[in-house]
Amino acid sequence: MPTLFQQIQAGKVWDFHGGIHPPSRKERTNQKPVALLDIPDRLYIPLRQHIGVAGKVLVKVGDRVLKGQALTQADNAMAVPVHAPTSGMVLAIELHTSTHPSSLAEPTLVLAPDGMDEWRPRKPLDPEQVDIYTLLERIQESGISGMGGAGFPTHIKVNVKQPVDYLIINAVECEPYITADDMLMQERASDIIAGIEILVKLLSPKAVLIGIEDDKPIAAASLKAAIGQRDNYFVREVPTKYPSGGEKQLIQLLTNKEVPAGRRPLDIGIVMQNVGTAFAIAQAVLDDIPLIHRVVTVAGETLAQQQNVLALIGTPISDLLNACGFQAEPQQRIIVGGPMMGFAIADWSVPVVKTTNCVLAPTENELGAASEEMDCIRCGACADACPASLLPQQLLWYSKAHDQDKLAEYNLSDCIECGACAYVCPSEIPLVHYYRVAKAEIRETQREALKAEQAKARFDARTERLEREKQERLERNQQLAAQRVAQQQASGQASQSAAAVQQALARTQQQSDQPLDKAQIIAERERKKAEALAYQQQKQQAQTATPAENTAPGTAEDPRKAAIAAALARAKAKKQAEAQPEAIEQPAPAETAASDTPDMDAKKAAVAAAIARAKAKKQAEAQPEAIEQPAPAETAASDIPDVNAKKAAVAAAIARAKAKKQAEAQPEAVEQPAPAETASSDTADMDAKKAAVAAAIARAKAKKLAEQAEAQQQTEVKATTQQAPSAEPQEPVAPPEQDAKKAAIAAAIARAKAKKQQNSEPL
Repeated sequence: MPTLFQQIQAGKVWDFHGGIHPPSRKERTNQKPVALLDIPDRLYIPLRQHIGVAGKVLVKVGDRVLKGQALTQADNAMAVPVHAPTSGMVLAIELHTSTHPSSLAEPTLVLAPDGMDEWRPRKPLDPEQVDIYTLLERIQESGISGMGGAGFPTHIKVNVKQPVDYLIINAVECEPYITADDMLMQERASDIIAGIEILVKLLSPKAVLIGIEDDKPIAAASLKAAIGQRDNYFVREVPTKYPSGGEKQLIQLLTNKEVPAGRRPLDIGIVMQNVGTAFAIAQAVLDDIPLIHRVVTVAGETLAQQQNVLALIGTPISDLLNACGFQAEPQQRIIVGGPMMGFAIADWSVPVVKTTNCVLAPTENELGAASEEMDCIRCGACADACPASLLPQQLLWYSKAHDQDKLAEYNLSDCIECGACAYVCPSEIPLVHYYRVAKAEIRETQREALKAEQAKARFDARTERLEREKQERLERNQQLAAQRVAQQQASGQASQSAAAVQQALARTQQQSDQPLDKAQIIAERERKKAEALAYQQQKQQAQTATPAENTAPGTAEDPRKAAIAAALARAKAKKQAEAQPEAIEQPAPAETAASDTPDMDAKKAAVAAAIARAKAKKQAEAQPEAIEQPAPAETAASDIPDVNAKKAAVAAAIARAKAKKQAEAQPEAVEQPAPAETASSDTADMDAKKAAVAAAIARAKAKKLAEQAEAQQQTEVKATTQQAPSAEPQEPVAPPEQDAKKAAIAAAIARAKAKKQQNSEPL
């Protein structure tokens, strides 16, 4: 089986799906030479005439420019400059209606030609003597973009790194009326082949395929003659069928290869260029003539002379029509482009641009106005005619519904907007119009998504930068802290505060790096509690060890009062001790039983005084400094110890006084009784014994009560020392001194009775 290249060499041509056969109407202009127009009075040169961005303006209003001088500079890979079509003066740089279906205004340079047509200096190149990069630079600087309708920058399309199998030159020009490429091939075939040779040097393809429809025999013959004996240059005539001039359709016709959806011809090893682009490349490299003019077909039955003209870029459409004898009709339509893919313009002053290949001025009978749109009858004729094998009916529904996902699913991007579907539609639905609107919406959505993505990237970069700066600041702070600690250690002035700061920084860093879990939080809390408890214990110990520390309010009496009470008790005890030996000296045997009572009272008073002194001393040692100036609420509680001490001192003094008085009275009451009194003395002795026994019992009870009172007082003092006084009122408790007083009174009464009984006995 022969290979693909062998089949191509054999002259085989394939076919593509769909297509239509509208009337060509090319005979009106393909038999006339290309005419030269006079320089118009004004040239409107749009600053962007291609797919991409506009260049930087190099001139200003009032400048005089020369023919071929660059008006803008390409400062972007997707930018190509525009040039002055002739010499003249820059009148303005303003908005002007664009040559576009939208008729939107775009930045335009207005040039007033001076009629001198003066050229700038030119520097032709020899393609055989320069390298590829020089050729690419010349192509870009000459402002060359695709002239077949798309307007893609040529220097990008031919600057490829992948191997190229076939370079296809599109010379089909399948749309009705248009013969601009046909006449260019008839008249400038050698220049076209020279441009193709430059492309071959840039791409190094295996073969060059020139596709041309079989209704252009003169042009085909001219190209074959210009090729001569060059190897692997093949001119292939394809059947006349619209739209055989489409990029993917012509590739399928010449190579039987299909470009996958969403891919480019370069992905299958093919590069395609228009014959007009090849001619412009030859002029730019060989003659240093930038793209400042092009051949335009001017046709229509309203014109006196239909022909192809060589028009300067920026020439108003109205000047082309007037040059061809235009006679306007009511509701006249002017179409830029062919009848299938062109668009009507409302402002006839729009200029000729690099992609303008035809201007139509038809009559109403020649090209009837579009009738009213009707509902789709689902005949399927549009799907049969679609050369891209799409489903125009489905695309129409999803375009009206603005369902971009479904439009992408049904490959709207593969639509070449040839108009074959609308041409065969019996409902007169302008399908291509809906597709163009949908494509514009998709482009806008993609543009917004790109902006959002770029904004997100900027936000992420900012967040990363802020985090990086935060880490850098933290590192600097840690370094500075380490330096300060090192300086303090070197000078011997390191303190616990610096260590605490360092630990806090470390804890902060640790907490910022790794968040604590629940167990760690609990452990940290327990550690802090233990530290607080230890601190409180140390504080309590310091308060106990330091006499200067204050105790809780209301827990101790004033040390001065305690000292006074102790001094009074000691003085009274000393006085009683000095008085007792004189009061009771050598008592008689009969007085022994009665004298026990004052002795016991004296002893009791001495014991009470000793107890009072011990309590005062113990209280003074335990609480050397009482709370000065207690609060009003604590006054009642703090007075109790003072009252008890005073009562104890009073009781002791009373007991000592009574004991002394009784001791002084007893010796005189019982002194050597008479012999006659012996009989009755027995009774007195018995009564005295009873009194002594009663006094002993009373003294025992008093002693027991004193011991109980002492124990109770010690308990109360201890409790009062350890606890703060309660704010709540308490029931009054009888002080132990009252019990001692009662016991002393009981003993005194017993002694008085005994004495009275003795006195009442007969002598």
